Amino acid sequence: MTHRTQRIQQEAATIFPEVVRHYRWLHQHPELSYREKETAAYITAFLDSEGIPYRSGIGGYGILARVTGGKGTDAGQGSPRAEGETPQNQDAGKCIAFVADMDALPVQEQNEVDYRSLHDGVMHACGHDAQAAAMMGAVKMTHTLRSHFSGTALFLFQPGEEQSPGGADLMLKDGVFRDFTPAFIVKQHAYIDLPAGTVGFHAGTVMASADEVHIRVRGQGGHGALPHELNDTVLAASQIVVAMQQLVSRRRDPFNPMVLSFGRFIANGATNVIPGEVTLAGSMRCMHEEERRKMLQLIPQIAADTAAAYGCSCEVSLPDGYPCVISDEQITADIRAQALAYLGEAQVSVFPKRMTADDFGFFTQRYRCCYYRFGVAREGQKPGALHSGTFLIDEKSLLTAAGLFTFIVFNSLK
Repeated sequence: MTHRTQRIQQEAATIFPEVVRHYRWLHQHPELSYREKETAAYITAFLDSEGIPYRSGIGGYGILARVTGGKGTDAGQGSPRAEGETPQNQDAGKCIAFVADMDALPVQEQNEVDYRSLHDGVMHACGHDAQAAAMMGAVKMTHTLRSHFSGTALFLFQPGEEQSPGGADLMLKDGVFRDFTPAFIVKQHAYIDLPAGTVGFHAGTVMASADEVHIRVRGQGGHGALPHELNDTVLAASQIVVAMQQLVSRRRDPFNPMVLSFGRFIANGATNVIPGEVTLAGSMRCMHEEERRKMLQLIPQIAADTAAAYGCSCEVSLPDGYPCVISDEQITADIRAQALAYLGEAQVSVFPKRMTADDFGFFTQRYRCCYYRFGVAREGQKPGALHSGTFLIDEKSLLTAAGLFTFIVFNSLK
């Protein structure tokens, strides 16, 4: 174990009780996507108390904290390098970034703990409270030890991951990196299938794109016993659902995974009444951006043609969704090697690809990135399913999450 590893592990252990306090406060005060006002105020108050520079109000309630190393330079004040200025060592002008989400979910908490949600029907059921608290710890440790590295570490506290259009996209459009160009960006996410103290990696496309599909079928409704005098919107909508499944099986490249599921089918008629309108809503997930674009063109065409076959009209809405999450091969290999150095081989594993989505994909479309997962399960026990009212982490996972982020700073900005 190197001196650097020991130093960061000691710092992480020292501030661990504070990180737990942050986590419990955030868990008690969850806020839905794009409503993270109280959460953002709590984090900026913490940054103010530590004397850490930041910008707030980025893409909504987004925050960008900044720690500039002072090793071998007169830096440490957080100013970006001026154009044409020569750094005093190879890392003085280098910049890396880290991301943590802040928003919660419309879920009723069922856990009986002292720090359970105070907001009825709203809960941190995905671990964003753990992400944010761990990154608060990493910011503090990085700031405390800033004289031991060079370059700049950026820490993004992001709103709105759980709901389109996605806080990542909004922060990028609002110029979150207007003063810096990150060499790479890292995000970690809670993972219930690994025990606390461990992390998992996977390179390449690790999560799917996500697009909502909204379809409205209209026709002449009427008496169910007189189908020849009306347009059967229910039948037309049913055939559209079937056609969408055939789209997946017959028009998709079989080497590119895709899922198209409809969870809403509303036909507000009666036993003997065919309604004049039926609405459908679903979600499409793809693991390949070119395939995604092709399908987004085919869905309206096939839906309209199918509806027309039953004398109905059709409107299709496809709001802008999230792109695939791609972990850069080289960056992921580098970050994994650092995890091995910090945690040891037994604590580093692999997580499988999933058809779930994360708006971190917007970052991965523009920058080299690494998305990894940190275990939050108690030994031999899962913390309840993600997005459920029984989700609850083992707080020891915060020690790993905060420490590893800090270790990455020190190894990337030597």
